[in-house]
Amino acid sequence: MEKTFTLGLVLGLLFLASGSSQAADAKFKPLFNSKNLDGWEPTPGGKWEVKEGVIIGTSPKSEPRHGILLSKERFKDFVVKAKFRVIHGDSGFYFRVDRVKSGVSVHGFQVEVDETDETGGLYETGGRGWVHQPTAEVAKKRAYKKGEWTDLELTAKGADITVKINGVVSTKLTNDKGRREGHIGLQLHGGQVMHVEYKDIQLRPLK
Repeated sequence: MEKTFTLGLVLGLLFLASGSSQAADAKFKPLFNSKNLDGWEPTPGGKWEVKEGVIIGTSPKSEPRHGILLSKERFKDFVVKAKFRVIHGDSGFYFRVDRVKSGVSVHGFQVEVDETDETGGLYETGGRGWVHQPTAEVAKKRAYKKGEWTDLELTAKGADITVKINGVVSTKLTNDKGRREGHIGLQLHGGQVMHVEYKDIQLRPLK
């Protein structure tokens, strides 16, 4: 009788924990519908397409412009999750950006997404350049490898920004002076062979 009660209690707690987790995940809303690019618009440069639930960005070395796939909606404070993999080149996950008339197309923050251990750092296009690069210790912990699907989690609340790669904090800024609102975007770097993929992009607004 006692064993049965204990087992029931354990199962009940697991059910509650699972329900709580599902409720938390339910607060996230997809920014990409896994079918087409509704809700997004590209700037000149490169090519963006959807295949089998994945956004694929490609660009030849002869393309000098930075092609950016921008969300039509603007965001302020949020947590965003996504998966990416880099086949070739230097990409970036932009946030709080504004469009500009230049070959770069936007100004604002990007989480670095490339073939190296710089992935997960923060770069401010049209501003300070590199704001933070991951340490060698962090790079080792997060086990990032080119060509493999990688988890990105970005939290931007007021002046505080946290970037996680595969669950490991790679960048953390407090009281930063950067932009507080703007579009989210995916980058194709100009002047190099590019092939990058993104999927499962979802966002939860923060109040």
